[in-house]
Amino acid sequence: MAKDVTMRDIAKELGVSTVTVSKALNNKEGVGNLLRVSIRKKAEEMGYKFTLANKALRRDTSKTVGVLVDALYIVINERKNTSPFYLRMYQNVVLALAEYSYSAILEVITDEMIDRQKLPKVLSDNKIDSLIVMGPIRGNYAGLLGNIGMPVVHLDFYDEDGKTPCVVTDNTYGVYKLTKYLIEKGHRRIAFVGSIDATPSILDRYLGYYRALLASHIVPREEYLIPDRGEDGLFIEFALPDRERMPTAFVCNCDDAGYVLMERLRQEGYRIPEDISVVGFDNYTFLNFAFPRLTTIEVDVVDMAGKAVDLLVSMMRGEDRTGSRIVVSGRFIPGSSVAERQI
Repeated sequence: MAKDVTMRDIAKELGVSTVTVSKALNNKEGVGNLLRVSIRKKAEEMGYKFTLANKALRRDTSKTVGVLVDALYIVINERKNTSPFYLRMYQNVVLALAEYSYSAILEVITDEMIDRQKLPKVLSDNKIDSLIVMGPIRGNYAGLLGNIGMPVVHLDFYDEDGKTPCVVTDNTYGVYKLTKYLIEKGHRRIAFVGSIDATPSILDRYLGYYRALLASHIVPREEYLIPDRGEDGLFIEFALPDRERMPTAFVCNCDDAGYVLMERLRQEGYRIPEDISVVGFDNYTFLNFAFPRLTTIEVDVVDMAGKAVDLLVSMMRGEDRTGSRIVVSGRFIPGSSVAERQI
């Protein structure tokens, strides 16, 4: 069965934003007449159903989706263990939901809620029809949401039994590509920075690193697996090898770890990338001003959010999507943090 055309599809074809398409198709202000006509014409050519959002979904719903995220990922604390990644993800979820005339309520899962296994307020107050869980939540909290009687989609992580539908980035291949890039630049002593038991995505990224080494007949070294966070999920000081065993390159599980590592290496007298090369993962926009800019994999947040919403809507329409796992490819972003290694 052909996939319904969405506003996001139209926006991609015309090179405009989803918000612009929404305004044009709903006759709202903020769009010029010529562009409005072009958008509506393109929508008709692509077979967009102008009444899709009103007819396809149940009429007796609140038309509201709950979005949950662990406080660890978005709450600024004294250890600066935060980034805008999931805030960007949430913004794109909201835009994708708007295509179906749905809205969202974001709730942050706190330490107290995790410790007491307390349900989110959006659930206890019956404010929502369905749920998107962004990123893993500590303490097996996601298991608490397994029998809530409404559609649930995991975004940017998956559960152990694989039953809950999910949308994830291609972590393994992305880091495989980064590691192969370092190998092609002449590096053989390559370390991985990341606590592989912290989240499924870090473990998947480590597997990509490990696979690249084996494919190039490089024996992985135990001391080159460097944890970056403690049991509480917060960053810890990296335990680097001594100078005699120092790697020539580091693969970091995320850009945050990459920039922290580069600062630590500079403090110890190393030059980046002349002495040591570093790569990351995510392509955080707010870090792009730093020098050198990390070579990294850009996560397609827009496509991931859109696919998660499409998946959720299909479940609200009655489709059984148990076990569905959608993998979205990232984009290789070359920076200035990698140098050729003379063999």
